[in-house]
Amino acid sequence: MTSPDVGADAPDAQKSAPDKLDAKVLKIASVVVLGAIMSILDVTVVSVALSTFSTEFEATYATVAWTMTGYTLALATVIPLTGWAADRFGTKRLYITALVLFIIGSVLCSMAWDITSLIVFRVLQGFGGGMLMPLGMTIMTRAAGPERIGRVMAVLGIPMLLGPIGGPILGGWLIESFSWHWIFLINLPIGIIALAAAYLVLPSDKASPSESFDFVGMLLLSPGLALFLFGVSSIPEVGTVASARVLVSAGVGLALIVGFVFHALNKRHPLIDLRLFKNRQLTVAVITTSFFIVAFMGAGLLFPSYFIQVRGNTTLAAGLLMAPQGIGAMLTMPIAGRLVDKIGAGKIVLTGLPLILVGIGVFTQVDADTPAWLLMAGLFVMGLGMGCTMMPLMTAAIVTLSNEQIARGSSLMNIVQQTAGSIGTAVMSVVLTNQLLDRDLDTAKVAVQHIPEVAAAQPPGVREQILSAAADAFGNTFLVAAVIIAVTLIPAFFLPRKKYVRPEAEENDAAPVVMH
Repeated sequence: MTSPDVGADAPDAQKSAPDKLDAKVLKIASVVVLGAIMSILDVTVVSVALSTFSTEFEATYATVAWTMTGYTLALATVIPLTGWAADRFGTKRLYITALVLFIIGSVLCSMAWDITSLIVFRVLQGFGGGMLMPLGMTIMTRAAGPERIGRVMAVLGIPMLLGPIGGPILGGWLIESFSWHWIFLINLPIGIIALAAAYLVLPSDKASPSESFDFVGMLLLSPGLALFLFGVSSIPEVGTVASARVLVSAGVGLALIVGFVFHALNKRHPLIDLRLFKNRQLTVAVITTSFFIVAFMGAGLLFPSYFIQVRGNTTLAAGLLMAPQGIGAMLTMPIAGRLVDKIGAGKIVLTGLPLILVGIGVFTQVDADTPAWLLMAGLFVMGLGMGCTMMPLMTAAIVTLSNEQIARGSSLMNIVQQTAGSIGTAVMSVVLTNQLLDRDLDTAKVAVQHIPEVAAAQPPGVREQILSAAADAFGNTFLVAAVIIAVTLIPAFFLPRKKYVRPEAEENDAAPVVMH
């Protein structure tokens, strides 16, 4: 099968090395991974900096959380454009443009003078970062071919490994040794290297300007996603779902998204091809991914907060405590990538989810002085499960798509991930905020002063009560995430449990492959 966007030698490479990724594909992978590392690291690096921002800019936790939310909002808004833009301008050109935007946004973030300017610059940074992962997936899957998608996803999973390991540690070290500005400035030298590598290594591809741009779809979907996620993400700050800010924003956003659904189903070349959902395997993978990301990403944001705000750890110590999660994923993700091409995603995901459930179960029982080794063991087991879950789900969604559908399918899966991640972050933040308020802990005060500092000003008996109550609030929040992970097992049961065999007729079939 000939890819429209990769040189003619790609199919030959696939024939000569049907199972292994050849040298040319690995070179392309190194460039794609470098860009993805920057994008993903920037999420995990900032997660340990929220308390620093709160103190530096004298803002509440709910306000500084917008440095994370604004970034993911921008990601979700720009991803729908990526599939069309990749076809229209070519993946290489668009990838380089995305890198430039990301670097400019990073430098501007380091120059922020207040919390508002930082949030605005994070949005700009997100516009660039939002295109890097779906573009990278498109470039890699076209270069390697559908027969090796499992291995491709394992390679693209490297940033998923380095994010949980390196991000919190790097962020904590830069903040403590230098200043918070350097968590953004570090992207400048890495970005320049990535730009040079992309220019030299990525294959030149042909633009396909034949499809007209779906302006109506863009005007419906991108603002719809942004408004819906803005409304949902505002819940922790306003403290109630009944707020006009939440209801109006989310309601208008949802109406625009529903409008896009009707529009997309009646247009030949929509911004996001919802007809891909005729593919049963992709649909099941999307549902499973949605539940998984809500729980995993939502809980993931709270781990550093628990270490810093309840246990009194430094940002660097919190980063080091998070490292076992990435190490666990590092052990299982390459194995899962090889196995998913041979036995399907179902068996692997159904192994990974129970591991995550066991790991997060440790955090449902946390106290202020839970042994650090036990917490690290829980994170390690969660990492083992994550390595068996994240990329196999992506593989299950993409493997049945034709070459022409991969860019749109990648965009669809990335929208699902970013939307679910934003919803998960909002849900867990709301649950935690309410849990703290139920225990008479002033969350506005806690945002600026860590809970241990608040407790330290109290008599000994009261101090232990405050720390225990705060830990209990986190434990109950992690319990919600554990329940959602348990629910995820239901759709995961319907994932394929054998190797997908591509029909020979696919080269002449532009329609989605429907699994019976």
